[in-house]
Amino acid sequence: MSADRPAIAPSDREETMAHDFDEIFTGHRIMAILRGLPPTQTVELAVRAWDLGIDLVEVPIQTPAAVGALRAAVAAGAERGRIVGAGTVITGGQVAQALDAGAAFTVAPGFDPAVLAASVAAGLPHLPGVATPGEVQQAMRHGVEWVKAFPATALGTGWFTAMRGPFPRLKIVATGGLDAHNAPDYLAAGARVVAVGSALSDPAQVDALGALLAD
Repeated sequence: MSADRPAIAPSDREETMAHDFDEIFTGHRIMAILRGLPPTQTVELAVRAWDLGIDLVEVPIQTPAAVGALRAAVAAGAERGRIVGAGTVITGGQVAQALDAGAAFTVAPGFDPAVLAASVAAGLPHLPGVATPGEVQQAMRHGVEWVKAFPATALGTGWFTAMRGPFPRLKIVATGGLDAHNAPDYLAAGARVVAVGSALSDPAQVDALGALLAD
């Protein structure tokens, strides 16, 4: 564990995680996910996102080779005062890799209490994936208020609207199948943030993302 990232006591988890993700996500509507790209292209698209006004960037590290792309994006972000998160973090070992690469937070496709605990202990806010009310309840029981709804387009906009009733404190990042064209529908349905990937490689979608940010 890094010396400047002390472990967080279990009693402090809920307040700390809510505070960190409120700071990270509040005021932002779009997050860029840069998956499976070499370091140079990852940095290129991260810079494109930042220039467009998308300050949030996630680099999934589902393979060891992807850690290099994360590290490169973190370095580029540091030059611009931007933070970068690590995605597809599903083991404690990947939490350690994310920390070592300089990630500011971790993201997972599902909810695993052990990965959550490892990330929080490392001083990294963790965004778990959920797809059912039961998973939402489990996550909130562990002090989580920000979750990733995945796969968002398979769940549909109605899922986001329905979650508002039983879970008014829940804050959702919509991920999976989103682009510049359907992202506004998920924001309207209740998502706080939408995550897009391939849209940054499509000039037509880049323009649409710019328009969405301007709304």
